Amino acid sequence: MSKNEIKVVFVCLGNICRSPTAEFVFRDLVEREGLTNRLLIESAGTGGWHVGESPDSRSAAAARRRGVELGGSARKILTADFARFDYVIAMDADNVHNLARLAPSAAAKSKVHLFRDFDPASPKGSEVPDPYYGEGGFEKVFDICQAANAGLLAFLREEHGF
Repeated sequence: MSKNEIKVVFVCLGNICRSPTAEFVFRDLVEREGLTNRLLIESAGTGGWHVGESPDSRSAAAARRRGVELGGSARKILTADFARFDYVIAMDADNVHNLARLAPSAAAKSKVHLFRDFDPASPKGSEVPDPYYGEGGFEKVFDICQAANAGLLAFLREEHGF
């Protein structure tokens, strides 16, 4: 990996539904754009309940139907991640709040962004709904991740000149 690579971590509550979907949809987009050497992409959760688990089978199935394979295993976001990543992308306002509390400095807090704010078609402050307690939201989460990731990549290209 290059020194000049941009490091992005997507964060939700448990790191088994929304953030791994965002991570692997973004990886797919970045690969199709030929930019894998420019970005390091991971995901994590603010809670530790699912540490070590694979992505939720319903999230994986929704992604697979769209040609994206989810992988990895859940982990909890750490204070040290604020030094490691350039962008800490939260799925909802609660995640933003929890990440701001965890951030060790004002500079670290400034790395936290609400994911859907990168989607120009979404009103500012929109959240990615948590599909965990139902059956129907996984396709919607995938669609949201596609739209927000397209905006995120456009932002990063403009911000970092690639």
